[in-house]
This record gives sequence, C-alpha cells and structure tokens, in this order.
Amino acid sequence: MDKASVLGDAIKYVKELKEQVKVLEEQSKKKSVESVMVVKKLSQLYVDEDVSDTSSNSCDENSDETSKTYLSSLPEVEARLSGKNVLIRILCEKDKGVMVNVYREIEKLHLSVINASSFSFGSSVLAITIITQYVL
Repeated sequence: MDKASVLGDAIKYVKELKEQVKVLEEQSKKKSVESVMVVKKLSQLYVDEDVSDTSSNSCDENSDETSKTYLSSLPEVEARLSGKNVLIRILCEKDKGVMVNVYREIEKLHLSVINASSFSFGSSVLAITIITQYVL
C-alpha cells in the first residue's frame, strides 16, 4: 500500500468515528435519566393513630379508637442520576435531626444541594426530596 491510500483510509475511518460520536451524543441527549436506584428497608411499620387525638400515636393493636396506617418498607430511598444532577427522594420515620443527618451524608458524597423540600405525611412519616449536583 502506498502512503496516499493509507492516508485516505485513515481519513475515511476518522470520518466514520466522528459520525458514530454524533449518533451516540444524540442518543445520550434523548436519555435524560441515566440511572435509577431504589433502596427499601425490609421491615414493616404499623402506626396506630388515635382518632380522637391526632397528636399522639399508639402501638396498641387492640384499641377501638385507633385507625391503623400501614407504612411499608421504611425508610425508602430513591436516587435518579441525570448528568451531574442527582434527584434523591427519601420516605422515612419522622424524627429529630433527620434532615441534618441527610445533609451530612450528602456532603460526605461530595454533592452540593441545589434544592430541598420536606413535608410530613401523617404524624410519623417524613417525605424528603433533594436535588443535588456533583462537586468537583
């Protein structure tokens, strides 16, 4: 083979590679969510809420004035990865210091919080949604 044909083949191959890169980049743009991970705790939680007094919880299954709430698989953690952003959803038992502990763990993972929200569901469940970004 002469130099001209080798050079021509190399140019042709580089053009093919560039076309493959374009196709792959378009495919990755279409796929906005790259990864989803869900972690569920296997234990089950039953909460008896007193109908007459919603501020107190009872674990007495025989109580006539309680309505049972079944809270399956708490805590439940879901993480979705999209580029440098991570969407984290946590469903856990409401307790003092939960948000502080969550933020501490996020910092350990070198993530920066962009947006966070939390709300109580019932008297004993906390739902947390956090959008984070990789910190380099």
